[in-house]
Amino acid sequence: MEQEAKRQDAKDEGRDEEKWVHDSSVNHKGKVPLRASTGVWKASLFIITIEFSERLSYFGIATNLISYLTNVLHQDLETAAKNVNYWAGVTTIMPLAGGFLADAYFGRFTMVLLSSLIYLLGLSLLTMSEFIPVIKPCNAGACHKPRKIHEVLFFLALYFISLGTGGHKPCLESFGADQFDDDHLEERKQKMSYFNWWNFALCCGLLLGVIVIVYVQDKVSWGVADLILTIVMAVTILTFYMGKIYYRYRLPEGSPLTPLLQVLVAAIRKRKLPYPSNPSLLYEVPRLKLSQGRLLCHTSRLRFLDKAAIVEDRENTSTEKTHNPWRLATVTKVEEMKLVLSMIPIWLTSLIFGVGVAQASTFFVKQAATMDRRITHNFDIPPASIYSLTAVGMMVSVTIYEKILVPFLRKVTSNERGINILQRIGIGMIFSTLSMVAAACVEMKRLKAVEKEIMQGGKQVALSMSVFWLAPQYLINGLGDGFALVGLQEYFYDQAPDSMRSLGIAFYLSVIGVGSFLSSFLIIIVDHITRKGGKSWIGKDLNISRLDNFYWMLAAINLLNFCAYIFLARSYTYKNVHRGILVPDCPKSDEAELIV
Repeated sequence: MEQEAKRQDAKDEGRDEEKWVHDSSVNHKGKVPLRASTGVWKASLFIITIEFSERLSYFGIATNLISYLTNVLHQDLETAAKNVNYWAGVTTIMPLAGGFLADAYFGRFTMVLLSSLIYLLGLSLLTMSEFIPVIKPCNAGACHKPRKIHEVLFFLALYFISLGTGGHKPCLESFGADQFDDDHLEERKQKMSYFNWWNFALCCGLLLGVIVIVYVQDKVSWGVADLILTIVMAVTILTFYMGKIYYRYRLPEGSPLTPLLQVLVAAIRKRKLPYPSNPSLLYEVPRLKLSQGRLLCHTSRLRFLDKAAIVEDRENTSTEKTHNPWRLATVTKVEEMKLVLSMIPIWLTSLIFGVGVAQASTFFVKQAATMDRRITHNFDIPPASIYSLTAVGMMVSVTIYEKILVPFLRKVTSNERGINILQRIGIGMIFSTLSMVAAACVEMKRLKAVEKEIMQGGKQVALSMSVFWLAPQYLINGLGDGFALVGLQEYFYDQAPDSMRSLGIAFYLSVIGVGSFLSSFLIIIVDHITRKGGKSWIGKDLNISRLDNFYWMLAAINLLNFCAYIFLARSYTYKNVHRGILVPDCPKSDEAELIV
């Protein structure tokens, strides 16, 4: 009878888990979400829609920004490239502030909504700067020096977009991932696919941005292009708000940095205490309430921090309220601190990949501007539109990975993901290195063609070499993005503490941002050193520069960085979530089946 009752209780509990979502999320009324009517793809589609709009705007502006700065604002190539990198850097570092505010105070939904409105304000200012006569670049036609007020308003609008991106990017992607329950097997598998299809939608926005929007900018007007982006963003903000009844929300839990600091302080205070003979003696709070979130298993890395969870004789742990968090931390909090510290080396070795990403929207585009872009006698493609090949490469990469590689590798490796996250990122880094090699080879050929045509016909206006010679470097770059960028997104979301997942996505974005700043720094250093030799590698005229040497240098740096990354990745320990009631230290067999 007693066993029968236990079996019945287990069945009832299973039915309850299927009906309700117990992962600390709530519905729009602040109650426990009903699994059937909230979350998963029905909610994620609303979220992916506004991401499509944001990426359409971002890439429509970013990929052709260097052309606007050189052709409309008449900046030289070096200044324009630095301004593009500075803006891209700020745009992708601002999410660190937005992610922190969302996790700590506002919540992801509210932050996405507020930041989207700021983004819309930036797009509106861009549109006005092209249509209102007194703030247009010139009175009529072309001019050699645009109005100062236009230049000021233009950059103000750009940095409003950066500010909007700061709250939009880290929160929207993590908010979409929140719609899937990690403790539900089917939803966990769907979540692994979510990041792939998220990037597929991103690529669709990128494609339209660099083909349609860039074409309108070059062939119709910059103002019409900005107006289209403004209208699309306004419509998708309304669409996003309409989906609020389907979303699962995570309530802000206060500053996620405070518990990390508490662990560090407690470990320092107890630095002289001996380690316990068994990790099971370390302090952990029983998971009596589902609202407490997930428990993490103890790992042997960074053992110094374990001292924060050592229970002293004078500390009463019979109730949660009696212990001082600045003197005693749980195993889960200690492990969260370990996770954050372990992410730092991976972040550092990912920055060189970010430098490679920065080249696609700067020097790659200027290469295209010097080449033959004719499709027919009457139609030529804008220089920035060749960037669409990166999106094509990424879409092909993501689709093959999701539909062919993952099912096959799951059978071979018995890993839910097929391969682990760091392996995926490493493959992307290899492609990034190959992209720089391809770019160097094509630039060498382009310079030879320039020299040949100058010798044959004097000073040439346009090079006869087809722009599609750039296709290999763009496609390889896109294939790499399908592995590395998606992998970095998944890594920083999955491995961050549950209370820091918006910040996790912000860390991923900062890889691109800091990579852009590093690219600008390299440009300055390389230009300064090579100019002393009499001929700058990165001069005002691309045809008398040596951009191929710059690409070879980046390829070499990428290769050295990849070796350092491999060294770190081989010894990395993934987040190990315990799905039971309470076990501070997991068996070794569990550690082999990491939740990665």
